[in-house]
Amino acid sequence: MKKKLLSIALVLTGIVGIAACGNTDKAASNKEKETKIIRVGTSPGPYSELFLEAVKPILEKDGYQIEQTEFTELIQADVALSEGTIDLNVDQHTAYLNNFNENKGTHLVGITPIPTVPAGLFPGKRSTLDEVKDGDKIGIPDDASNTARAFNLLQKAGWIKLKAGINPVKATKEDIVSNSKNLDLVQMSSAQIPRSLADLDFAVIPGSIVYSAKLDPKDSLLSEDVLKDYELVATIDEKNSKSDWAQAVVKAYHSDEFKKYLQKHNQGNYWFIPKELQEGKK
Repeated sequence: MKKKLLSIALVLTGIVGIAACGNTDKAASNKEKETKIIRVGTSPGPYSELFLEAVKPILEKDGYQIEQTEFTELIQADVALSEGTIDLNVDQHTAYLNNFNENKGTHLVGITPIPTVPAGLFPGKRSTLDEVKDGDKIGIPDDASNTARAFNLLQKAGWIKLKAGINPVKATKEDIVSNSKNLDLVQMSSAQIPRSLADLDFAVIPGSIVYSAKLDPKDSLLSEDVLKDYELVATIDEKNSKSDWAQAVVKAYHSDEFKKYLQKHNQGNYWFIPKELQEGKK
């Protein structure tokens, strides 16, 4: 009887052991499957569209599954990124993410520069740069990084002068040392600027807003010189920097396939292409 009970116990132990191994194998399989999913937060504009049209297919060929979550505002995507509910966002430049990190105490990082649509100085009531008059109303973005961007563009136009030696990506109204035409610099939400052109003489509009508002980039009277901090970057939480999927994203943006896509679709130099992504660069 004792032998029989011992045999039954051994059989049951074996069954439990096999089940445990099965569960372990299943958990490992699920973990492997999870690492092949990249959750991207998209925002209205050309950068998310470029990712979905040109980068997503490359990643899918490498076995990754892309899960998309749409956000109406970039800051919502950054909050989700910092909270870990998404993995990746491709709609911001370094100056913006640095500003977000400073304000929120987060640790977002750019893992590779990506193509950027330059900000432009667009006509409102006026048609040409030469028509600028004393007291003209100029619409500019109200978020810190793009406000500085606007000041740099207005300086390029010769309408204002900034203090020598300042960090151009942190320029503020206090850094304007000359405004000879007494321009009225009206700060407003970037998304609101296109709708306000009829009430403005000129406006500085970021490339993503030009796209979402369906403005013609060719109407820009002057384009910015894209500083390194204003190049768009694929953005993740710093803790994921060395993950396989993050490296796969970098590889996709640097791939010959992506470079060929840009070469074919960059009509009229709509995109500013960072040196790292240009043909012949690795």
